[in-house]
Amino acid sequence: MGIEVGPTTPERWADVRTVMGERGDPSRCFCQYFRLRGKAWNSATPENNRDALRDQVHGDERAPGVLATAPDGTPVGWCAVAPRAAYPRVLASPNWRGGDPEAWVITCFVVPVPHRRQGVAAHLVEGAVDFARDQGATVVEACAVDTARAGRVPSADLYRGPLSIYLDAGFEEIARTSPQWVLVRR
Repeated sequence: MGIEVGPTTPERWADVRTVMGERGDPSRCFCQYFRLRGKAWNSATPENNRDALRDQVHGDERAPGVLATAPDGTPVGWCAVAPRAAYPRVLASPNWRGGDPEAWVITCFVVPVPHRRQGVAAHLVEGAVDFARDQGATVVEACAVDTARAGRVPSADLYRGPLSIYLDAGFEEIARTSPQWVLVRR
């Protein structure tokens, strides 16, 4: 398909907004769920979350994720990836126990409906791993959704990515906290 994946940069903020869309969970969350906990998450508004992601994209630190682009320049997907310490909810979650404290983690994907089932998420996984490695990561982890064991999973629950794309990308299962939640590492 010729998809290119690279870090989100300030120049690509409009493309990130396009991928997040105007409706649905991504347009409200803006990949802040794992960055906020408790009252901070409960009191966050979609505008707060959008502004937080914009600040992360424009900040002095590294990009908060990677963006996939079709050959014609259309943004077709987003994947959040950062060091484990950037995600307070990951640090507190029993679903992420057993992970490497120094690992980078992939927390979510957004692929707009017209671009699903075209391999975009697989490209995003590889791009996220490459980006993390370029930033010095030696381990990348994720908490995948095992759709084979969980049965039919609503698309809104696949934001962490299906287990199959991680296994196809060379990740290995390291822990299973439920039939659906699988901690994987590469």
